[in-house]
Amino acid sequence: MLARVRQEFLPFVRHHWRSLLLLLLGVLGPLLLFTELAEEVLEEGGFAWDQAVLSWYAAQRTPTLTRVAETLAQIGGVQVLPLITLAIAWLLGQADSGRGRAHGWFLLTGVMGATLLNVVAKVIFQRPRPDEMVAVLTEPGYSFPSGHAMANAAFGMALTLVFWRSRAGWPVAVFGALWAVAVGTSRNYLGVHYPSDVLAGITASSVWVAGLYILMSRRWPGLRQSPGGQRDTRT
Repeated sequence: MLARVRQEFLPFVRHHWRSLLLLLLGVLGPLLLFTELAEEVLEEGGFAWDQAVLSWYAAQRTPTLTRVAETLAQIGGVQVLPLITLAIAWLLGQADSGRGRAHGWFLLTGVMGATLLNVVAKVIFQRPRPDEMVAVLTEPGYSFPSGHAMANAAFGMALTLVFWRSRAGWPVAVFGALWAVAVGTSRNYLGVHYPSDVLAGITASSVWVAGLYILMSRRWPGLRQSPGGQRDTRT
C-alpha cells in the first residue's frame, strides 16, 4: 500500500499540485461556505449579525465615503463593468498575435457567466433587500446573493488567473482582491445588501471562476501561460 502511494499518488500530487490547490481553495471551500449561507437564508431568512453590521456601517457614513461607495457601485455595475471586461478581453486577444485570445474568452465567460448565475440564484432565493430606512439608495430586485459582489469578484479572480503566470501576477492579484472587497463592502455601506449577500456572491464566484479555469485550461493549455507568451511566463 505504501509503495503504491509513493509510486502513483505522490508523483500525481507533485505534478498537479497547483490544480489541486485551486480545486481546494477555489471550489470546495467556497462551495461549502455558500451552501451554509444559502441554507441559513432559506430556512431562517438570514443571520442575526446581518442587521448589526448594516447598522454599524450606517453609523460610519460621511458625505465623502458615500460618494466613494456610489462611484464604486457605478463602475462595478451593469453599465460599466461589462464594457471594461469587453475592452480587456479584446486587448488580450490582440496581444502577441492573438496568443491571449483564450485568456480573453476566459475573462469574458467568467464575468458574464457569474452575472447570469446571479440572476438565477436571486429568482431561487427571493430574499428581500434590507429595510429602506437604513439604505442610502433604493434598488429593485432581490438581495441574495449580491450581483455587484458576484460580478466584481468574478472579474477580480478571473483577471488574477489570466495574469497569474506573468510578471504582473502578484500586482494584479492584489488589485483583484482589493477591488472585489471594495465593491462588496460598498454594497453593505450603502445598505442595499446584507453582509451575507456579499459573502455569498464572492464565494459563488470563486466556485464558478475556479471551476471554469480548470475546465478551459484543459481545452486551451496556453491559458496556464502568460497572455504575453512564454517570455513573460513565470516558472
